[in-house]
Amino acid sequence: MPKPTIYYIRHGQTDWNAAGRFQGSQDIPLNDTGRQQAAQAGSILKDLLARDARHPDHLAFVASPLGRTRSTMELVRHQLALPLGDYDLDDRLHEIRFGQWEGFTLAEQEAAHPDIFAARLINKWDLPPPGGESYASVQVRMRDWADGLQTDTVAVAHGGTARALMVALGVDTVAGVSDLPIQQGAVYVFRDGGMETYS
Repeated sequence: MPKPTIYYIRHGQTDWNAAGRFQGSQDIPLNDTGRQQAAQAGSILKDLLARDARHPDHLAFVASPLGRTRSTMELVRHQLALPLGDYDLDDRLHEIRFGQWEGFTLAEQEAAHPDIFAARLINKWDLPPPGGESYASVQVRMRDWADGLQTDTVAVAHGGTARALMVALGVDTVAGVSDLPIQQGAVYVFRDGGMETYS
């Protein structure tokens, strides 16, 4: 039996994204650019579903519980002419938790914890920031989430969970995704053991 297709969307930009600050668990809202990106992702998804002869009513919709992902999901659903709030939340889609580094830039993290920062440059996947979680642990929960899907699904989540999902599904490697930019305003389609990006 083929695995369900995943239409994956990263949330739109926030002011912290624009400033290069790590968000993790912090509930930072979308800015104007982020709202435009969310609507753009919805428009791209609408075109993809039409191309695939898929009606949005036949898909599952699920988001990370953070506000920036919920707002993105509702803007996506608006583009699809669906009721805004009719979707599920799943904490397994929550962004990687950066612990004590949340709210700080990369340079500030390096200054505050130079030894840990240097070690993570060598092994970013397995070493968590202070009080945070590792990408390896996020990979486990994303694998668990993907394994439980029953139907083709639209998921709105985060950059960190996107990287973890790529590794969990075997479409990329730890080395390939560790510093891979995850686009906002794009749709990543995981299907038939591969991944395509539409932007």
